[in-house]
Amino acid sequence: MVQLLQIPGRAALAMLGEIGRLSFFIGRTLFWLAQPPWYGRQILRQMLDIGYFSLPVVGLTTMFSGMVIALQSYTGTERFSAEGETSVATVVVLIITRELGPVLAGLMVAGRIGAAMAAEIGTMRVTDQIDALDTLSTRPMQYLVIPRVAAATLCLPFLVLIGDTIGVFGGYVIAVYQLNFSPSAYLSGTLEFLEAFDVIIGLVKAAVFGFIIALMGCYFGYYSGRGAEGVGRATTNAVVYSAILILILDFIITGLAFAR
Repeated sequence: MVQLLQIPGRAALAMLGEIGRLSFFIGRTLFWLAQPPWYGRQILRQMLDIGYFSLPVVGLTTMFSGMVIALQSYTGTERFSAEGETSVATVVVLIITRELGPVLAGLMVAGRIGAAMAAEIGTMRVTDQIDALDTLSTRPMQYLVIPRVAAATLCLPFLVLIGDTIGVFGGYVIAVYQLNFSPSAYLSGTLEFLEAFDVIIGLVKAAVFGFIIALMGCYFGYYSGRGAEGVGRATTNAVVYSAILILILDFIITGLAFAR
């Protein structure tokens, strides 16, 4: 009986220990974000990697998402005899700016950047390079974690803004060239129902997602286990936990922003 109770007990203690270590890591990250020195060259390098080199995958994802939304919304509005141009334009612009733009960009960046951060920092942990930074009087949190967190938090809103534009354009292409909608009617419907609040909420989500992606990548890499197996597990955990937290926080922010 005692041995049966030990199994959930160990799992609960391990979970509480992980939550405590993660909370301590978040606190240290927020503290060192406000403390100089800030390594500008490292931040710029991370911004280039996170922002510029993620543009193709984010652009392709949002463009085809906008196309699919246009096709699916047209099928739905046709069943209920709704006005095609206005209804499709409204659905595309609202879904892209409010939800799919930030969520898809966050998931794509988590798969590309979160995994790379965990692998890079995890390899540095395995090869004792993080301990070497301490020996050289360089704080690993400031040199490794803060540039990545700052760059991801700043870059993701710009990625989402570009992705929103490409996604709406994808819907426009399908609506005009495949569904034979009037270009002027579609554009007027888009501009009529596009509100600044929707775009701002999407950008707020993007900043939060960027912070979470970099935080998870750095956290699992920083506390990576030894050997190739430990680095591989850290990489997997960074992507999985980032994706889960993105979806949970998306629900929370949406509920707070559009609560009636």
